Amino acid sequence: MEPWLMDFLIFAAVGFMAQLIDGALGMGYGVISSVVLLASGVPPAHTSASVHAAKLFTTAASGISHIVHGNVDKRILIILCATGSLGGIIGALVLVNIASGAIRPYVFGYLGIMGLVIIWRGLMFPANKTVAGQFIAPLGSLGGFLDAIGGGGWGPVVTSSLIGAGAAPRFVVGTVNAAEFVVTCAVVSAFAATMIFGVWEEASGVSDHLLAIAGLVAGGLPAAVMAGWLLKIAPRKPLMIAVGALVVILSAYEIAKVVF
Repeated sequence: MEPWLMDFLIFAAVGFMAQLIDGALGMGYGVISSVVLLASGVPPAHTSASVHAAKLFTTAASGISHIVHGNVDKRILIILCATGSLGGIIGALVLVNIASGAIRPYVFGYLGIMGLVIIWRGLMFPANKTVAGQFIAPLGSLGGFLDAIGGGGWGPVVTSSLIGAGAAPRFVVGTVNAAEFVVTCAVVSAFAATMIFGVWEEASGVSDHLLAIAGLVAGGLPAAVMAGWLLKIAPRKPLMIAVGALVVILSAYEIAKVVF
């Protein structure tokens, strides 16, 4: 088998499994894909841009699936789309102006923390209640910012926080997934703008990762179509704990390589 085909199939497998988890839990695709790309030696800014380019397709399919299955709260959706997009744009602009070598350990540290957050949220099953818009708005901005910085984090931050605040898990997962498409569009637009106007000096290297993007999309799309259905049948607790543990282990390994 040709080396490029093997790489494509590996990224497709990662994209498929990550999106299956994301569709069921409302988190995982960005974090898992980012950890894999970073571990492969891809710079942080290129990783985030690549993952978000792939997410343009997977989040569109996932969002439509959740809407069709009635898993979306329109009030929360509108707030998250607006504030998440703003935070994502700011995060992308910050990321492209920081040296990749300097930020790499911190990005892995952030992803490791996200893994712990996923584990913690997996152990919690709060009662369902209405969450105030004053809480949702800043949460959306923070989630969008961290998602752009780390290439993943929208779900772990926003989904876990809303569920932790007492919102109904089914509608949180569906709504956060649907809003993620809009936020992803904003982040990709910000990266594209920095490339067009010459703000991102290392932008030319993004084309080197087209195979990874194609693999993540090819694997993620079939799983994204099943997102609405998966949400209804997935065993949330064991999946969340397993995903969180995987992200923590991979992040810890990469940080250890930098430190030692």
